[in-house]
Amino acid sequence: MKPPLTDLPIKTADTGFYGGFSVNVTVVSKIIISVLVVWCIFWPVQAGAMLSTWNAAILNNFAAWYIWVVAFFVIVCLGLAIWPTAGRLNLGQDGEKPEFSNFSWFSMMFGAGIGVGMLTWAVAEPIAHFKNNPAVIQGVNSALSQDNVREAYVWSYLHWGLGAWACYAVAGLSLAFFSYRRGLPLTIRSALTPLFGKALSGTLGHIIDIVAVVATILGVAQTLGFGVEQFVAGLTRIGFGGLATEDCSATTIGIIVALVVIMGASTLSALSGVGKGIKWLSNINMVLSILLLGFFIIFGATWFGATAFFIGIWDYLVALPWLSFNVYASDGVEGSEAFKLAQWQGWWPVFYWAWWIAFAPFVGLFLARISRGRTIREFVLGAMIVPSLMCFVWFAWAGGTAVDLELNGDANGVLLDAANGDKIFAMTAFMLEPISQALSWMMAVMIVVLLMTFLVTSADSAVLIVNTINAAGDEGPKARPHILFWGGALALVVGGLLISGGTSAIQTAMVIGALPFSLVMVLMCIALIKAIYNDGRREAVGVPTTHSEIAAATPAE
Repeated sequence: MKPPLTDLPIKTADTGFYGGFSVNVTVVSKIIISVLVVWCIFWPVQAGAMLSTWNAAILNNFAAWYIWVVAFFVIVCLGLAIWPTAGRLNLGQDGEKPEFSNFSWFSMMFGAGIGVGMLTWAVAEPIAHFKNNPAVIQGVNSALSQDNVREAYVWSYLHWGLGAWACYAVAGLSLAFFSYRRGLPLTIRSALTPLFGKALSGTLGHIIDIVAVVATILGVAQTLGFGVEQFVAGLTRIGFGGLATEDCSATTIGIIVALVVIMGASTLSALSGVGKGIKWLSNINMVLSILLLGFFIIFGATWFGATAFFIGIWDYLVALPWLSFNVYASDGVEGSEAFKLAQWQGWWPVFYWAWWIAFAPFVGLFLARISRGRTIREFVLGAMIVPSLMCFVWFAWAGGTAVDLELNGDANGVLLDAANGDKIFAMTAFMLEPISQALSWMMAVMIVVLLMTFLVTSADSAVLIVNTINAAGDEGPKARPHILFWGGALALVVGGLLISGGTSAIQTAMVIGALPFSLVMVLMCIALIKAIYNDGRREAVGVPTTHSEIAAATPAE
């Protein structure tokens, strides 16, 4: 057998404004994002209507695709960890050690991957499923009753568990394997070399990287969109008036203020790189997260949360095989049970799978950058199991406290009626204001600071990752104007979509943008399996498999 491909030349500009960047990828990506921004800001009504039409078509025709591909990703990741030939492989050169400590690794992984979502959805989602889910629609359980608690947690854990992190792990594994073992550029196209070879140096590779950049911007925009709404709700809670309406929705002024603060800080952090700004921000928000979570565990529904955690995990694992492949088919009759089930699945699982897929090029490339030197087995366990458990802890105690307060009647609808972004503030205020107004205000301030660090970590990581893809996988310093451009572009995408249709417009754009990249991810899985299998065959006959081994075996000219 021949040694694997270890050279994938990607043409970049030598000098000028785009020096070091792939002009084909960078310019086309900027044009697509710029057109989207202009369209949403200057023609918001038409943009909102068109995006909704496209979204409906995708949900009608590709819901099953999203459900099944995520199940495929879970199987592939767990299979690679169990497979002896794959599990022991180092995502780097043999014997290479990890750059970051386990604490920093978990902190950056959680902060960039899902951390910000916990502040919104750890409280909002269990409450939402407590009120409605397929078991309620089918009449099996009653809404807002004790018999619906376990079902609420099954769905909450499904959306934030192994499926979410498998999407990230697929991208991260592929990129780390081909970049750090094969010496290929740290960009999406490199992960498909076993299938397309050197053809990826040209137009095909450019298209794949452009799809990844657009998916990344839209996936991160979804996260920032929810974050902006919650950030404004938090600022309102601590005394900044005029930024939100009576129902806690952000006003245009509120959106602008939030984006200026968040994107300004994230751009400054991005200019400092992964090893400085992002690492320190990740460690800070991990510490603050532990403090906030500790508050819910100690002063919230402690026993209820413990029950939700352990029994919820059991229920989730038992239901996972069925939930991973089940697709509710609509009968087209609005108001029927079949229609409601299909609609609910589009609102929740399909939306989440599209979100995680759109987020995958960003988080995957980021995970690859911080995971060099770890084995595939260690990567899968660290990037799938541990973050999933962290999400479950948040849902169990933060969400469990909210569910318990509504279940026993203490909250009396206060949490149910609050906007999703305001629910965590409403809950801490409900718990602390009878004790001390000052304590309640201080807790709101801490949550706002934590929220900002999560948002800044996600945004500045995304800017660096987009520039890495545009620079043909170059991890080195990026030109400041390009960091500033993508920081501004991300802010305008979020602002434009929020103004044209709120978070639902961002959700729609993200579902659309995730579709082409989902196909790329399936090909990444196939390519990775093929590469590992062939490397096993190469090792059996003494053929080198890493770029350092190949370089050592190649006679000097």
